[in-house]
Amino acid sequence: MPTPPGDHRDIAESYGSDAERYDRTRPRYPDALVERIVDGSPGRDVLDVGAGTGIAGLAFRARGCRVLGIEPDARMAAFARRKGLDVEIARFEEWEPADRDFDAVVAGTVWHWVDPVAGAAQAARVLRPAGRLALFWNAFQPAPEVADALTGAYARAAPELPFDWRPLTGADSHASVLAPAADGIRAAAAFGEPEEWRFGWDRVYTREEWLDQVPTFGGHGQLPAGKLGTLLDSIGDAVDALGGSLSMRYTAVVLTAVRTG
Repeated sequence: MPTPPGDHRDIAESYGSDAERYDRTRPRYPDALVERIVDGSPGRDVLDVGAGTGIAGLAFRARGCRVLGIEPDARMAAFARRKGLDVEIARFEEWEPADRDFDAVVAGTVWHWVDPVAGAAQAARVLRPAGRLALFWNAFQPAPEVADALTGAYARAAPELPFDWRPLTGADSHASVLAPAADGIRAAAAFGEPEEWRFGWDRVYTREEWLDQVPTFGGHGQLPAGKLGTLLDSIGDAVDALGGSLSMRYTAVVLTAVRTG
């Protein structure tokens, strides 16, 4: 579930505690998303903000791009480097580009951890004219029966976690993330008007596949082991009641703008 920009920095920096699981289980991005960003940029030099384990950066590299990742968590950066991605360790707002510039600045499921005004200003600083800033997220959009089952599992096992899946069934579930990001882009006064692109896709998860991903959700990795185990049991029971698997609809939402001047 989206988290307001700048809040819960401890959660943002917790994902590296199990980088291998994060890389194994987190959903990828549609090929059409990557292709449209590359085709809409003036060249193939890409800066990947919040590179994590390299999920987004390697997708762009597979499309023929030269990719540099920026990642504040040394554990995540080390994992991405082992996969062959060039990564520098820094928070994007504080990173020193040393006169380097890029055709595209991309950020996959990370911009809600970046200060939207300082981040947009830094992107403008490193983008070439007509370069593209592209911020994207995979929005979960479960069917109503799946949302009800998952919400009930959380309510029974971990009511302190504000994980209500039912609001995620709407097309605008990421509005709380997109609006401040768009405002930050406008405040930079260096971009054209932001626009949104959307790419729908689906994945069927087995019970084991879904439970493997759950500890990577925001705040879950900070639960005591016993509480997390109870939650996983409750979610597993919910998936069993759905027939032993669940189908998740995703909408990959892109907020993008072109560098002017």
